[in-house]
Amino acid sequence: MIEFEKIINLTVDKLLKYLQENKNTDTKVIDYKSPQTLKEKLDLSLPENGVPLADLIPIIESYLDHSVRTSSHKFFNQLWGGFEITGLLAEMVTSTANTSMYTYEVAPVATLIEIKLIEALNDLIGFPQGEGLMVTGGSNANLIAMLCGRHKLLPEAKNKGLGNHQLVAFISDQAHYSFFKAANLLGMGIDNVVKVKSDHDQRMCPQQLEAAIQQSLREGKTPFFVTATAGTTVAGAFDPLLSISEITSKYGLWLHVDGSWGAPVLFSNQHKHLLQGSSLADSFTWDAHKLMGVPLICSAILVKQPGTLLEACSSQGTHYIFHDDEDSAYNLGAMSLQCGRKVDALKLWLAWKYYGKSGYEARVDRLFELASYAADYIRSCEKLQLIVQPTFLNICFRYNPRDNSLSNHGLDQLNLEIRDQLMRSGQALVNYSHYQEQILIRFILSNPNINEADLDSFFANFIKIGDSLS
Repeated sequence: MIEFEKIINLTVDKLLKYLQENKNTDTKVIDYKSPQTLKEKLDLSLPENGVPLADLIPIIESYLDHSVRTSSHKFFNQLWGGFEITGLLAEMVTSTANTSMYTYEVAPVATLIEIKLIEALNDLIGFPQGEGLMVTGGSNANLIAMLCGRHKLLPEAKNKGLGNHQLVAFISDQAHYSFFKAANLLGMGIDNVVKVKSDHDQRMCPQQLEAAIQQSLREGKTPFFVTATAGTTVAGAFDPLLSISEITSKYGLWLHVDGSWGAPVLFSNQHKHLLQGSSLADSFTWDAHKLMGVPLICSAILVKQPGTLLEACSSQGTHYIFHDDEDSAYNLGAMSLQCGRKVDALKLWLAWKYYGKSGYEARVDRLFELASYAADYIRSCEKLQLIVQPTFLNICFRYNPRDNSLSNHGLDQLNLEIRDQLMRSGQALVNYSHYQEQILIRFILSNPNINEADLDSFFANFIKIGDSLS
């Protein structure tokens, strides 16, 4: 027991050192090594005989040293970032208790916490009688939403398959790729996921949506599902829910909102208008591990009509685990596609306890302020070009001096090289994407601990490298 406590304390010391280093402006966001170099540097062997517990400490330290520091003030790469103390505490507790979320019998406290969280999220959306579950990411939530939409239209497909029905789903051309994977898994085919054109603000065009639905009907197909995105992955656009819901209601289609990135604007009185009409949806995806800063993974699928998840997801052969007793109404696993399921709810529950609704409102509002600052910086700089007018926390820009004579392809390659040098030097990690036949830098603001000085430093380094290369 003494050795066990010593190892725990040593590990905590390493974690605290790592977190403290992340606050140091001289610490690289990544100490980049090529895959081959890193393989040679790390001991990745799996021995025949075990090693003493103390031998794991250097391995843990090496893991931290060579990982991307996603809580660094230089990390702008993904739709998540930062460090959350309540999440660390929750992960320690859930790993120690080590239970699964299928029955109340083995997870009594966790079950009640998850139920309460689902109620709170549904209240924000406007699903007063809604239900839901924590799932393993926004992609899986989107899959379950599509399954629910299929079950509403063709409940017999659960047992007999699709038959002669050629189901069609509609998404924005800016929507997440997970819907193509869902179509594959549901057996409807990815060719039956129709991309609807977006407007100049990257929002789905309702007129184009209705035209696509009518076209599928003329072809003898069966439209059943529409996704509106709340915060697209590249531009951060919010599709017009009110207009889209009128169309889905007219044709009797399931309306899903993929709020993986943008859902937490509902905490903010100032910005919740971006999701006006959320209560009109049939289902909703919410990733708390993104804008809310909860450690990965922490996602929920939320459904307006109670009983939907049980009908769509339940299975035969569960007599050994789900029993008809006084607690059976609390067995969440019965309406899940998973059997074993991690206790992700505690991370969000502790964070919500700690910050409160007002704390999350302040978080959202502060990040919007930083996004506005970043956009204004780019507009005022002769060497940077704002590609998309931001409405959310995605800032899309590129290095493009007003006196430059490079071709579009030349600018693309220059911006890729700037990004690459930032990463390899450890000065910053930022992503890029393709947009209207050009490369743009996709700068994401998700870490509320970042400040204006951090943004100034990023852009100054970006421009400095651009100048040296051009």
